[in-house]
Amino acid sequence: MAISTSSEEGEITDINVTPLVDVCLVLVIIFMVTAPLMVQPILKVTLPKATTLEGEEKENITITLGEKGEWALNEEVTTKERVAEKLLSKIKKSKDRFVIIRADQNVLYGVIEEAMSMAKKAGAKKITLATEQKRR
Repeated sequence: MAISTSSEEGEITDINVTPLVDVCLVLVIIFMVTAPLMVQPILKVTLPKATTLEGEEKENITITLGEKGEWALNEEVTTKERVAEKLLSKIKKSKDRFVIIRADQNVLYGVIEEAMSMAKKAGAKKITLATEQKRR
């Protein structure tokens, strides 16, 4: 009568990865749902429709003009006076000196001209107006 100890009754040495996989999948789903929210512009504007060329990838400085008189510089809502102040320092730091003006289609032309003039005085080399691509 011999007493034997089998390895089946010993300690469990394997790692159960099922909970780890479950947590990783939940994190992936959370990132997939929240990622599009991070790239939404801070001011909602309806851009005018036009036939345009694709823009070049550059170090852009964006001035956004809202329908109700809101001003934003690179997704930071501020006043017109603060845009003028900050624009000067941002253009000096930028090697491209490229300014994009995103204006709602209902913004008066005079306000857009004011933004263009402000960018030119700050030292912008190129100024462009953002539009949405027309559906043909």
